[in-house]
Amino acid sequence: VLPMTDGRAMHLMRAEVPGPTCGKISSKLSDSAKILYAIYLAMTVIETVMLCAGGMPLFDALIHSFGTAGTGGFSNKTLSVGAYNDPYFEVVIGVFMLLFGINFNLYYFLLLRHFREALASEELHVYLGIVAFSTLTITANIAGLYDSVGTALRTAFFQVSSIVTTTGYATVDFNLWPTYSRVVIVILTFVGACAGSTAGGLKVSRVIIFFKAARQDLNKMLHSHAVTTVRFEGKPLDEKTLRGVHNYFNIYIMLLTLSVLLVSLDGFDVVTTFTAVATCLNNVGPGLELVCPMGSFAEFSAPVKLLLAFDMLAGRLELYPMLALFAPRLWRKRNNAMHEARAK
Repeated sequence: VLPMTDGRAMHLMRAEVPGPTCGKISSKLSDSAKILYAIYLAMTVIETVMLCAGGMPLFDALIHSFGTAGTGGFSNKTLSVGAYNDPYFEVVIGVFMLLFGINFNLYYFLLLRHFREALASEELHVYLGIVAFSTLTITANIAGLYDSVGTALRTAFFQVSSIVTTTGYATVDFNLWPTYSRVVIVILTFVGACAGSTAGGLKVSRVIIFFKAARQDLNKMLHSHAVTTVRFEGKPLDEKTLRGVHNYFNIYIMLLTLSVLLVSLDGFDVVTTFTAVATCLNNVGPGLELVCPMGSFAEFSAPVKLLLAFDMLAGRLELYPMLALFAPRLWRKRNNAMHEARAK
């Protein structure tokens, strides 16, 4: 997504930003970083001002703006954003969580007035479609739990925005919602937001490519002589990109499965065990049952907490950098380089 001249930086960027490139911001890494930081800072300042305008103390506004911008979800309130019980704060933070889940390249295109290129993004359309579908169906499912449809809609939007962007803020204990709503929340935990955003999760771009590749394989089975290509953002994808997405899914599923198996040794129920791993690997925060928004990870054993901490780091760094630490060849190369440096 961002061009780099340094080989190691390029590998790290490829690991962090999945799928095909979405366009270049600048020919220099330093210039690209400055542009992205400026957009990031401007959005953070705007959110802070809007929260202060609604009556939130400046310190609280800064904390929640930083937590929103980095999709980290940190709050200085035990009950998170729900502690304020203010619809205005919920709407502002909900909207900005959604905005920070969008590929930052698109904001740069908007600044350059390339509106057609920005608004034509396939990933953006799917991302907003997922949010809209999830919000509306959850609203219909939980409407009976609230005094009005408007309250149910606002609550559903906030939680959908929080979970799909892996921010993790909460205004209610969605563990008490009906089964359908909880299942949607768990699915959103895995999907994540757009590539090139501050969010975690699988990323919408990978999900799109994975489903398109699956459809292509099915077409080949039904029509063996058909020549088909997987296209994303209007461009055909090469086999290397498709293989990279499949490999990422394979590694992701293996790490998820192994982690669930090991965490299960603590003896908690299946929902707690599975969602604890899912929410850590995808950097969301709250899960269901014991690790719901009103719960915590305190009851897990020390070894399991270390495993979940590893999952959080692996998910944040898109798996490869963390897993590379366990590659013997990497350490041999490092040792050889150190010996050569000492010899000189």
